[in-house]
Order: sequence, then structure tokens, then C-alpha cells
Amino acid sequence: MSYTHVDKPIKLGNLEIKNRTFRPAHATDLGGGRMSDRLIAYHEERARGGVGLIINEIGSVHPSTHMYQNLFEPDYDVGMRKLVDRIKPHGTRLFQQLWHGGHCGGWDGTPPWSSSDLPNVESGYVPVRMTKAMIDEVVGAYADAARRMEACGLDGVDLHGAHGYLPHQFFCALTNDRDDEYGGPIENRMRFVLEVLTAIRSNVSSNFVVGIRVGNDLAPGGVTEADTILLARTLEEKGLVDYINVSIGSYARNDKMIGGMNEPTGYQLPTSIPITQSVKLPTLVTGRFRTLEEIDQVIRAGEADMVGLVRAMIADPRLVAKSLAGESDRVRPCIACNQACVTNLLIGAPMECAVNPGTGHELERGDHLLTPAPEPRSVLVIGGGPAGMEAARVAAMRGHSVILAEANPYLGGALRAAGKVPTRHNLLDIITWLEEEIFRLGVEVRLSTYLDADDVLEIGADVVIVATGSMERMNGVQMSHLGEPIRNVERKGVISSTELFMATPSNLGKSAVVVDDVGHFEGLGSAEFLINQGLEVTYVTPRREIAPLARTTLMVEPYLQRMEGKPFHYMIRTRGIAIGEGDITVGPAYLYDTMADSVTIPADTIVLVSHNRQNRDIFDTLEGQIANLHVIGDAAAPRYVQAAIREGHVVGAAV
Repeated sequence: MSYTHVDKPIKLGNLEIKNRTFRPAHATDLGGGRMSDRLIAYHEERARGGVGLIINEIGSVHPSTHMYQNLFEPDYDVGMRKLVDRIKPHGTRLFQQLWHGGHCGGWDGTPPWSSSDLPNVESGYVPVRMTKAMIDEVVGAYADAARRMEACGLDGVDLHGAHGYLPHQFFCALTNDRDDEYGGPIENRMRFVLEVLTAIRSNVSSNFVVGIRVGNDLAPGGVTEADTILLARTLEEKGLVDYINVSIGSYARNDKMIGGMNEPTGYQLPTSIPITQSVKLPTLVTGRFRTLEEIDQVIRAGEADMVGLVRAMIADPRLVAKSLAGESDRVRPCIACNQACVTNLLIGAPMECAVNPGTGHELERGDHLLTPAPEPRSVLVIGGGPAGMEAARVAAMRGHSVILAEANPYLGGALRAAGKVPTRHNLLDIITWLEEEIFRLGVEVRLSTYLDADDVLEIGADVVIVATGSMERMNGVQMSHLGEPIRNVERKGVISSTELFMATPSNLGKSAVVVDDVGHFEGLGSAEFLINQGLEVTYVTPRREIAPLARTTLMVEPYLQRMEGKPFHYMIRTRGIAIGEGDITVGPAYLYDTMADSVTIPADTIVLVSHNRQNRDIFDTLEGQIANLHVIGDAAAPRYVQAAIREGHVVGAAV
């Protein structure tokens, strides 16, 4: 396929960029405040993969707000110069995003600074209202950071003026209640941004690119498209920026900043296009784009000049190079699950990727580090879920002769069921890719093949990898009351989520109850699936909130928005007690008197979502009989897709 519009140079200011793709700034926490070797390796792999422009993640310009990159540290430049030396040989341009969190700071215990003393919507921290001296100090810090970045050899800077950070806090009427020259009418509220950009321009050369990220924050009474258009046009008229980088959302709507698989490709375009078409400067957009074909369409339509690939290049750093070489079918797909790229950061861990075990670990693992095995062996993989397929793929890449045996007539394991959940069909994309790759690599796939220990010994493979997954516990045990399982779980109409999705009963009835003891998306998905079948659904969980383990994927609020007006009810801190004929009795999970405050809910169908149990009997039987025996994925311990694929990759690379 020809990508006529993508594979075409563009100028930002006086700087030529080789193609129309860019890697927008995004948090990784791979540096611990500095430009570490680990973060350098992450960026270099994306530069090697052909992207035109990389914008490094938010860099704090002032010690009043620490972040993943602290540009204000005196020795920061040492690592940045190393990054420049590693990126430039690949022909990729490099910018640094300049950031001050405003009231989003304070994580180190110091008082955050902001335009007003209104609390942060996430942390509740109350900031210090900035004085004129504090404003001048921060403006100077932005300018100094830009000057230092040019001295390090970067090509430009990207001022983060969106997403609820300090420039946005001054610009937004919701977070700026000042009555001085920085508050009130919009002309005053944009003053801080103008001062910052003016100071930056006066501290860098004319060839150094300066841009800004802006956007509608989607909050009622917040920054609108009209506000952003006025700001963009003002900056253009004053010659303060070389491009406009458009996004949406803030911490009041963080589900829109990083849209999950519930969002379509290009979901930000409806709010971005009015802004991009209001200026003559080059414009940059993003919004869950995954392929060069999608990007080409945007550029061809004149909707933007460059299009960003964040999670798509987290999943496959070689996306651009593969696609331009005619190998787009070999691009590992992003499934927009947010389970490792976003969740890790929100729980205080460095970013990873659910489908690419090498992401964030470029120094120690990944396809780019695979080498031919010194002695090719025969490898038997038992189980064709994501763990088994990744193990088979990597082992075959290294030159081993691989057999993959799967008891079902299809590959994919538990993800096949998960992919049937409404809005979760993207989960199947990684299964399709793994399947295509193992066939391309010559793996011998045996479907509908159940193996016992004797069968495995008869095959006589040098290496055996057990990836047989896990199975539901349908015993009614809930973590809140381990000694009081739900009674009568054997009754008709009580099913697992797997049965619901893969063998949906013909008569589900009119009402259903989902009892979710896990707290991830499985329970919510079961409820939505049943609602789409025409049932009235009550979601019951002993947890303190709905799906707490899915909250960090930024998909719970969109789910509740979809449920608005539908026959959906939920009960938190509530456990199942007993199943009757066409109903279930539930009660408070925080009480231990069995029937205290209990209620009975009609339920023709009851779905039990419980923690799975390892399906590892064949491993236990073979242990001690086969020297090179491994167990991976849910067969080792039930977890999530990122653990399954990671363990498949690691064992495939090691055998």
C-alpha cells in the first residue's frame, strides 16, 4: 500500500521532518526524573522504527512541581545530550515538552502552585495562589528550560498548555478566579501563556521550533473550542509558535485524554478539526490512531498536517518502518486496553505494554534482542492462548521446531471470550496477530488436540511449555466471607462469564444478577452483554466501588455513561448469600450476621464472576519427568493478558 500523504516531508518553522508521523509526549516513568539509559533505549527503538518526530514526555521546568522528567535539575542535561546522540542518526527529530503541573503537583509533599487556590480534582491538594513574583519565576523557568534544550541539541520544544496543567489552569475560567491582570476576561486569562511563549522565543534561536499543545477540556464551563481557537489565532498572529498540537480532556475528563478501546479511531477529531482548520500554521492531532492508512486519510482530508501515534508505537515501535516497507500486516496491534501503559503509571510503576513485553525493557528483552538459538530444539507448547502463542512465536523466531497443541478447535484462550464483551472486540486483534505470526513462522498447530502426560512423553519434545490457562471457581466463595459461600450455586440458571459469552443459554429470562468478586471489567462486561440481550440487570459486588481494578484503565466512567437510561442497577459492598428459584438473596459485605439487612432480587440468570484457579494438572504430573519443563500464564497463576504474553516471550527467548 502507498501512503502518499504520510510519507511526505513537512516543515515546522524552519525544520524539515521526514514524514507526517509523530510520537506525542506521554508519561513513561522510565527515567525516575532523569533521562536514564532505560528511557533512552525506549526512545531509540521508536526512532529506529521510522517515526518522524518524537516529543519527549512532560519535563518539569520548576522545582515547585516534580515529575517523571525534572528539567530543572542541574545535571539533567547530561542524559539529554546522550539521547540526542542516539536519536539523530535515525533521522528522527526530537522535541521536549515543557510542563508545569500547577495544582497537579504536590506529590513530594510540597505545596503546589496554581493560578488559584482551588483544589486539584484528583488529589484534592489545595495549591498556593501564585503571586506576581512566583509567576515571573515560573515564566523564567520555562524560558531557561527551552534555552537548555536547544543547547543540548534538540530541535524544538512543545509547551503543554492543555490537560489541566498550569497554563491551562490560568486559561480556564473554572480554575482561575483571579481579579488581577491574569484573571477575568479571556484576554487576561491567556496572558500567562503569552508571557511564557514570549520568554521562550527570546531565549532560543529562530531555527529552534516552538509549539504548543492546546484543546477543549470537555468540562462544563471549562475551555471550549471557541476559547482554544481564539488562543491559537492569537499565538499565530503574534508569531509565538510554529505549530498547534491539539488534544482534548483534563483530569475532570481523563477518560478522553487517553481513550480506551471503547473509543473509535480518531475519536478526538470532532473537537480537534474546528481548531486545526482555524489557523494556517501546521497542526498536529492524535486520538487512538493505529495504522498509517488511518493517518493518511486524515492528512488527505486536510484535517491535520501530522498525526500522532502513542499507544500504537508503544505496542510496535517499528510500526512506521514496517508499514512503509509494505509489511503493515506484521505490525503488532495496540488493543487500547490501558492495562500496562496507563495502569502502571497510576499505581506508581514504570510504563509497560500488555501486548509487547519489550516495551520499557528495551535493554533486556524484546524482539529486537532475539538471536538464533545455538542449538535448535523441538519445542512443544500445550495451550493456544496468548501465553502459549507468544511462547511458540518467539521460539520459532529463534529457529526452534515448534508444535502448539490446543484442546479447543480455535486459538485464543480466554481472550476469545473476553473479545465478545461489548466494546472489547479489540482484544481479538492481538489473538489474530499472534495466530498469523505463528503460521507465518511455520509453527505446527494442532487444534482440537487434548494431551495428557503420556501423550506429551510420547511426543518426546526437548522442551515442554505448559500454557493451559485457568478455570472458573463456581463454588460461590467470596473474599469478603471466605467461610460463607453463596448457597445453592448448583441451581439452574447459574453460569460463569465464559459460558455467558461462549455458549450463551437460549433462554436467559428477563432479569439477571451479576455477582462480581473480582472487580475488573469482566463483571461489567457481563452486565452489559445481558442488557444487550434485553435483560434487566443488577450488578452486585463486595468491593467498595464498581470494578476498582478497571478504574485505572479509564473505562469505568465511560461504561457508566453507556448505562445511563438502561435497565442497570448496582450494589457495592454487597455479597451474595443464597440463590433461590428465580432469585438471589444479597446482603452487606461489611456485616457478618448472615441475613442482616438482606434483600432478595429477582434473577432468571445469575452470573458468578470469581477468581480463577490454575489449570496445571499436566505440569504437576510431568514435573520431574521432563528436564526442560515450564509453566506460564494463567496456568502458573491467573492474572491478566500482559503477564501471559510477557511470560510467553521470556520462556520462548530462553529455551
